[in-house]
Amino acid sequence: MDEIRTANVAVEEQDLSEILKIRREKLEALVSAGKNPFEKVRYDRTAYSQDVKDNYAEYEGKQVGIAGRLISKRIMGKASFAVILDGKGTIQSYLSINDLGDDYLSFKEYDIGDIVGITGEVFTTRTGEVSIHARSIELLSKSLLPLPEKYHGLKDEDTRYRQREIDLIANPEVKRTFVMRSKILSAIRNYLDGVGYLEVDTPVLQPLEIGAAARPFKTHHNALDIDMYLRIETELYLKRLIVGGFDKVYEVGRIFRNEGMDRSHNPEFTTVEMYQAYSDYLDMMDLIEDMYRTITVQVCGTDKITYQGVDIDMGKKWERLTMIEAVKKYAGVDYNDWATDEEARAVAKAKGVEVEEGDEATKGHVLIAFFDAFVEEKLVQPTIIYDYPVENSPLAKRKPSNPAFTERFEYFIYAREMGNAFSELNDPIDQKERFVKQVEAKRARGGNDAKVDEDFVTALEYGLPPTGGLGFGVDRLVMLLTDSASIRDVILFPTMKPIKK
Repeated sequence: MDEIRTANVAVEEQDLSEILKIRREKLEALVSAGKNPFEKVRYDRTAYSQDVKDNYAEYEGKQVGIAGRLISKRIMGKASFAVILDGKGTIQSYLSINDLGDDYLSFKEYDIGDIVGITGEVFTTRTGEVSIHARSIELLSKSLLPLPEKYHGLKDEDTRYRQREIDLIANPEVKRTFVMRSKILSAIRNYLDGVGYLEVDTPVLQPLEIGAAARPFKTHHNALDIDMYLRIETELYLKRLIVGGFDKVYEVGRIFRNEGMDRSHNPEFTTVEMYQAYSDYLDMMDLIEDMYRTITVQVCGTDKITYQGVDIDMGKKWERLTMIEAVKKYAGVDYNDWATDEEARAVAKAKGVEVEEGDEATKGHVLIAFFDAFVEEKLVQPTIIYDYPVENSPLAKRKPSNPAFTERFEYFIYAREMGNAFSELNDPIDQKERFVKQVEAKRARGGNDAKVDEDFVTALEYGLPPTGGLGFGVDRLVMLLTDSASIRDVILFPTMKPIKK
C-alpha cells in the first residue's frame, strides 16, 4: 500500500506529543549512527527551482544541486516523488532505490519539513512536469516540529504574525509581499539618488523628548546616567544637515511611537524623510507625484493599480486643493465666511463637528476639525491638500500672503494620509515660540518630560536656507502597492503582546 505524506495533513488530527517524540527519536538514531544533520556546514547548491523551470531548455539533461525544505513526498515502494521548497519556489524530484541504494531507505524516514539537498539530472515526467532525477540525497537539517496544514494555509492572524517564518512557508504570497517591499525600498533609493539626493543616517537614541504630539519610548543610558528617547521622527537632525551645507539629503529610518495599534499603525515603522535647500513645498509636490508614479510603474508594471477592490490611477495628474477649498467642496462651509473664532465654533456646533480644543478653538482648529470630519474619507484618488492652518503646523513656514496659514501639504490615497511636506520654517525666533507652545500643550496632556530642542533652534540661528521637506510612511506605500489590508501584513515581525507559555 502506497504511503502518502504531504504537508496538508492537519496537525490537530494527530497526537502532537507523539509526533514530537517520534521526530526526536529519529534524530537520536541519526546521531547514534554518526549522521547528526545539525553538523552539516554547507551544501553545494547550483540551481534554484524556478530558474530550472523557467530555463528548462538550458538545464535539460544537466546535473544540478538543489536544496530546500521537503514539503511533500509520495512513497511508491522502490520509487518515490518528493517536492522541495527553496528560495524561489518548488520543484519535484524523482527518487528510486536503484539510483540511491541505502540513501533511499533513509529518505523514506525523512519527515515533512526536513531540509534536504538533492543532486540529479533535469528532466520532464510523462505528465510534463519539470523534475530532478535524484542521484544523491542528503539530510541537511532535521525538523523537530510539524509544519502547519498547507493547502488551506496558515489562516490564524495571531499565529501568522507571531511566527512569520511558518507563515512564509505556508503562504507563498506572503513571501512575494516582502520581496515587493524590498523592491519598493530599492526603487525609492534609486529615484532619490537619481535626482541628486544623498542618503544619510541620524541618531535613533535622542537625549530629549520634543514637544511633538507623538509619545516616545523612554529608556536609560547607564554609562551617562541619563534618560533617552527613541526617535519619533528624523526631521530635526536632517534639517541641521541642510544648515551644515548639504543641499539634498534623505533618510530611510525606523521610527518609534509609544501609541495605539490598528490596521494602519504599528509602534515601530519605517519612514522616508527628504530635505532640499533652496526649494519649497511646491517643488515637493512635483517630486512626490513623479516619485510615486515612477515607483508604481517600476514595481507593478503599470500606473493603474487596484487596492482593496478600488481602482487607483497613479498616472493621472493628482488633484490639488487648499484645505479651505477641500472643506468648502465636501463639507459645504467656507472658512472665509467666519469673521471670528466664536463664529467658527458656532458653525461647528451647528454641524455637529466636535473640536478638541473646545472654547479655546480658533478658526484654524475648526477648519481642521471639518476636514477630519468630512473631507479625508472622500480622498480616494491621489490628492494633495495644501495650505494648512498654523495651529497644527509647528515646523512649516507661514504663507507671506496669509500668516494664519502655512506652506504645508499632505497627500492622500484611498482616503488615507500617505505623507506630509512643508516649506520649512527657518525663522529661529518664530520656531522657538512655536516649540514653547508645543511643549506647553504636551505637558498639559501629561508629557512632563517634553522640552524645547534648543540645539535645533541654535542651528537655525546660524541660518537655514529656504528649504522644502517631505516625509512619508514606507509601510503604507507597501500596503498600497501590494494590496495589503493591514500594516501587519507588510512588516515582517509586527509588534505583538507577548503570550505566557
